[in-house]
Amino acid sequence: MHDFCFTIPYGLVVLVGGLVGYARRGSTASLAGGVGSGLLLLLAGFLSLKAFEKRRNSYPALIIETVCALVLTILMGQRYLETSKIMPAGVVAVLSALMSGFYLYKIATGGNHIPSKVQ
Repeated sequence: MHDFCFTIPYGLVVLVGGLVGYARRGSTASLAGGVGSGLLLLLAGFLSLKAFEKRRNSYPALIIETVCALVLTILMGQRYLETSKIMPAGVVAVLSALMSGFYLYKIATGGNHIPSKVQ
């Protein structure tokens, strides 16, 4: 599976989560963190998709995705430990930890597998 296949939905979930956090509680931290991280993930996913269409890997996009997921894992994991609230901190921490593992796996295995051109 290619990184952009998961990054684009993951970015949307983070972005919408930030918007919902702001709408429900007026949390500007949720708005800035969720929307900022979500947009950065969407941008990285889009860059990775465009590179794949050109039959290339986008390692900068993969690194951006990994850093975002690791930062969200740490920050939301700390928030979960402080508040013990499963939603949203626990869910985002677990989702981000899973995505971090996936991105680290993609880096270790050389990025997206580019199929050979069949003629």
